[in-house]
Amino acid sequence: MRALTFLARRFVAGETAKEAIEAVKKLNKKGLRASLDFLGEDTENEAQAAAAADEYCRLLAGIKSAGVDANVSLKLTQFGLNLGADVARRCLYRVLEEAKRHGNFVRVDMEGSVWTTATIDMVLEAHAKYGNVGTVLQAMLRRTPADAARLSKAGVRVRLCKGAYKEPAELAYPRKEDVNAAYDAVAKDLLASGTFPAFATHDDPRIAEVQAEARRKGISADKYEFQMLYGLRAKRWAELAAAGYGFRVYVPYGTHWFPYFSRRLRERKENIFFIVRSIFKG
Repeated sequence: MRALTFLARRFVAGETAKEAIEAVKKLNKKGLRASLDFLGEDTENEAQAAAAADEYCRLLAGIKSAGVDANVSLKLTQFGLNLGADVARRCLYRVLEEAKRHGNFVRVDMEGSVWTTATIDMVLEAHAKYGNVGTVLQAMLRRTPADAARLSKAGVRVRLCKGAYKEPAELAYPRKEDVNAAYDAVAKDLLASGTFPAFATHDDPRIAEVQAEARRKGISADKYEFQMLYGLRAKRWAELAAAGYGFRVYVPYGTHWFPYFSRRLRERKENIFFIVRSIFKG
């Protein structure tokens, strides 16, 4: 991990799958699930895309061999979506076949809005063929309620987050309070009609809204889960897990950590607060 800076070392589980799986073992002992992400995006050629798919296939085999409770998360531009849909589809399907062989699940992360439609279309196609794939929606995007309804109708599992990419105001809500309101509204829709939705947020009011809506609708805690990023708010993970909520930690690893880490910093101002507090309080 020599290439990782002090800060990144706290929020990235290591440079190798072996290091990441060791981190997951520690999380599992605390009753926490994980989603492993091999960092990378915007591949430059098909060889790089194929190599990323190779890594995920090895990772899925490693998860099975280690007996840990973890699925995987990936980005389609890492699989060559920026080179063409066929390139990404070949890589994705290879990973989905490996995941199915090991009884595992693949989450396709959402990237910038230029890729939203292509990502959703490919996930829907892949879900119809394999079933063991879900995706992510960003509450900040104005289009998200319609996307959530479309994915829920198809039975695709959705992780809801606020959004980590800088987007123009015509596509995304620029104000924090509007993003929060959008998050709460989509969360209610997913609780009502989604398939095992995941609520990815470090924001306690958003968590409380999900909990309250689930209680109002009589939805048990085993029908959804909360998610947070590795290295952020570990004490809160433990509190939610102890209270009986399913909890999954998003665990990134690899050498391409800078875009991931810098997005976390600029995503929301409160992330800087969470990072500083996590450093000093654990």
